[in-house]
Amino acid sequence: MEKATFAAGCFWGVEAAFEGVKGVLSTRVGYTGGTTPNPTYKNVCRGDTGHAEVVEVEFDPQMISYEELLEIFWKIHDPTTLNRQGLDVGTQYRSAIFVHSLDQEKKAQRSKEKASQNFDKPLVTQIISAARFYEAEDYHQKYFKKHQ
Repeated sequence: MEKATFAAGCFWGVEAAFEGVKGVLSTRVGYTGGTTPNPTYKNVCRGDTGHAEVVEVEFDPQMISYEELLEIFWKIHDPTTLNRQGLDVGTQYRSAIFVHSLDQEKKAQRSKEKASQNFDKPLVTQIISAARFYEAEDYHQKYFKKHQ
């Protein structure tokens, strides 16, 4: 099993995009990339923690490759808008790939170069080392599934 961590706007929709994908074993939403320890949703929404709303994906690389997860990532958001996805504005909604290994970093860089050919504007997606993941409050987990 491996982990992949993605920031692509509000974590509810990002989680929904990865749930049910063959080879994805679990998803959970949370916060990472900032400096505030033990952030809450309220803290992160203020925009001063440095954390992004993220989805941590646990996957079986025998069933789905990291590259295939990256393809999903590029399709579910606009990686050309800095700190914004739709009406959600702030650094917590930035586009970022938090890599868990040097291999993931290389694959993410190649994937970003390939994806850039599909956009008219430069990609602003950050590719950075995964930091401590703080799980979001329970009411955020599987949000769309709970509210269908």
